[in-house]
Amino acid sequence: MNQKRIKLMTDSASDIPAELEQEYDIKILPFPVTVGDDSYLERVDFTPEEFYDLLSSAPKIPATSQITELRFEEAFAEVQQEGWGELIYVSINGGGSASCGNALMAREALYERHPDWRENFPIHIVDSQTYCLAYGYPVMEAAKKASRGASSSEILAFLEDWFDSVEIYLAPYSLECAKKSGRISAAAAFMGELIGLKPIIAMIGGTTKIVEKVRGDKAVVPAVIKHAFSAAIPHTPYMVVKGTLPEEAQELFEKAKKQFGYEAVGIFPEGAAIAINAGPKMVAMIVKGKNRRH
Repeated sequence: MNQKRIKLMTDSASDIPAELEQEYDIKILPFPVTVGDDSYLERVDFTPEEFYDLLSSAPKIPATSQITELRFEEAFAEVQQEGWGELIYVSINGGGSASCGNALMAREALYERHPDWRENFPIHIVDSQTYCLAYGYPVMEAAKKASRGASSSEILAFLEDWFDSVEIYLAPYSLECAKKSGRISAAAAFMGELIGLKPIIAMIGGTTKIVEKVRGDKAVVPAVIKHAFSAAIPHTPYMVVKGTLPEEAQELFEKAKKQFGYEAVGIFPEGAAIAINAGPKMVAMIVKGKNRRH
């Protein structure tokens, strides 16, 4: 009989700090990352800071690969063999990665081989519909709830509400990575940088859009705070994300504290998944907005 209860699992794009991964006993599967001819595993072969150096020196934009169905089968079986009674896996946005679909196929393959697991070892797959700490934070909170004896239905309801509400407001200070990745043309990137325009990007419900363009670096932090504060439900937790600009991130933290009336949960490093697209020179805020489903 299983003595342990609910295990939380996610992937490395959740950007959960290593020390908190251990503290909350969360299992994190690393994404494969290819830089030129070299292959790496996120969190295993480099820290976020080391990846920023790789990113800056790479002639072409690095690429992340999906986590395979076989790796999910192995990871789910490892959790069962460790004696856990249930598993909740929270994935990166399924619209931007095949990993969530691979997790679903892995679960069905295991259930076909072990029919009793459907009852004895339920595996819950949750598509976060978002990126980075926007799903890393609720996974940490879910792990806390599990350790306090919360049921899987309570934890899943918490996660569903969060993912139907969370919003990211991100601002790259450089358009170099967007140019390398082809997300914007070289000409558009050149013109944007020439006249000093910085996009403020909203990432909501699996979609990404530019909500404002501001002129000059000094306008970035106030604009990010403006959009984040407007979207946030009062007195709910929020986070600051940083890349290679610690002073700008600290400024965002301090000014957000004045605007919100309370501190962010913390300042967290940007991981590879976001850095590849937004570049390491960025800041972001993550907030809990109105529930889009209700």
